[in-house]
Amino acid sequence: MDTVLAHEESGFINFRHHLPDAMEHGYRWVSIKQLRFSARAAESAGDRELLAALIGHEQFRDDYAGGGVMPEGTRHGPYWRRLITADLYEPVSQEKAVEILREWVGPRGEVPAGLEAELRREVFARLAAADGIHYLGELGDEALHDWGGVHEFFHEFVLIDRSAGRLALIVAADD
Repeated sequence: MDTVLAHEESGFINFRHHLPDAMEHGYRWVSIKQLRFSARAAESAGDRELLAALIGHEQFRDDYAGGGVMPEGTRHGPYWRRLITADLYEPVSQEKAVEILREWVGPRGEVPAGLEAELRREVFARLAAADGIHYLGELGDEALHDWGGVHEFFHEFVLIDRSAGRLALIVAADD
């Protein structure tokens, strides 16, 4: 079965809007790309097939360094896109995903109320609704593209919500 994903919307949470004077080590943000898949795919496609469809999708061709989506792009975040496969994504629990993100978001204390509300609405609500959560761990130096070290932290989650027929690609990073 050929799983087709259709890009619905993208969102971006810019921490600088909430922490203008507290950016000690760079630019921190969360990118959210939401894609839709058919009811047929929801019933018959496995998570690996949906992940493979995402990797092949144009929206995956984003270096997350200001260039945006590039239809012929060869980079994905800090990595060469050709080296990323569905098998590299590790299934994680909602609790583990929240733990990873919370540690990254607020390692030094409280999160401002506006940022917390935006994260709850745009990220944590999606995590709660997901049937499957997959995490792309660090792929190692050999997978980094020519300037892939620009990201201090790069956390990537793929959330699959079969009942809604949606897949969300969430990237949380510092650069």
